[in-house]
Amino acid sequence: MKLNADELIMQALREDITSEDITTNSVMPDYKLGEVQLICKQDGIIAGLEVFKRVFELLDPDTKTTLYVKDGDEVKKGDLAAVVTGDIRVLLSGERTALNYLQRMSGIATYTRSIVDMLKGSKTKLLDTRKTTPNMRVFEKYAVKVGGGCNHRYNLSDGILLKDNHIGAAGGVKEAVAAAKAYAPFVRKIEIEVENLDMLRDALDAGADIIMLDNMSVDEMREAVKIVDGRAQTECSGNVTRENAARLADIGVDFISSGALTHSAPILDLSLKNLHAV
Repeated sequence: MKLNADELIMQALREDITSEDITTNSVMPDYKLGEVQLICKQDGIIAGLEVFKRVFELLDPDTKTTLYVKDGDEVKKGDLAAVVTGDIRVLLSGERTALNYLQRMSGIATYTRSIVDMLKGSKTKLLDTRKTTPNMRVFEKYAVKVGGGCNHRYNLSDGILLKDNHIGAAGGVKEAVAAAKAYAPFVRKIEIEVENLDMLRDALDAGADIIMLDNMSVDEMREAVKIVDGRAQTECSGNVTRENAARLADIGVDFISSGALTHSAPILDLSLKNLHAV
C-alpha cells in the first residue's frame, strides 16, 4: 500500500499546504506534543485507517496512531476509533486530508456492504467499475473490498471489456470478439457488453467468456441467463444502486456491477475532536 499510496497522499497534502499552514503556525509556532481523538459520528463500516495514519506519518514519522477498530469493522455513532499523538502542528495540518480519505473510503465500504447484504443467499457477486475519482482509484477499490464487494478490472491494461463503442468500431459483436481473440494473450478472458438478446446470441457464437447484460429489463436478463445456460459467465450492469439492487438478487447472473459504489456513495461522518497537549 505504501508503494502505491505515498505519492498520492503527498499530492493531496501538497494541494492543501502549498507553502505553510498559516492558521496553525499563527497559534502554534513551536513544537508541542498533543493528542486528538477520532470519533465516529454515524453508524457504518470503517475503511482506510492505514491511509489515515499514513497522512500524519508523512508529515512527521514520529506521529503515533492507536487504533481501536480495524478496516471492515462496523462502527456506531459515538465510538472512539483512534487516538493520534504527535506534534500538535502536524495533527492540525494533517486533519483535513486524513479525514477526507477516511470518510470517503468508509462511505464506499458502508454503501457496498448495504448492497452485498441484499445479495446474501444468491450466487451473485457485487463488482465495482472504473467510475472512480481521478487519483483515488487505489483507495476506492480497496474500500469496495473492505465492504464485501469484489473488484472488476483495475484499469484499461488489466482486462478486455468490449463496450458499445468498441463493437461499433469493430463492425459488430462477432467481429469485436474475433479481433480481441486474435490480439490478446490466450490467458486473457474476453468480456463483451450486449444490449439485447440478438447481441447475446452473437456473443455466445463468437466465444465470449463473460457477457455483460447492459440496461436490460429484469425479464430480459432472466431470459438471457437461460439462453447462456452456463456457456459463459454473466454480468448485469446499468444504473444499479442501493435503491434497486434487491430486484436483481434472484436473476441468476454471476456478477452485478455498480458504478454507484464509487461515484455515489455518501461519506461516513467522522471527526477529529478533543485536541489537547500531553
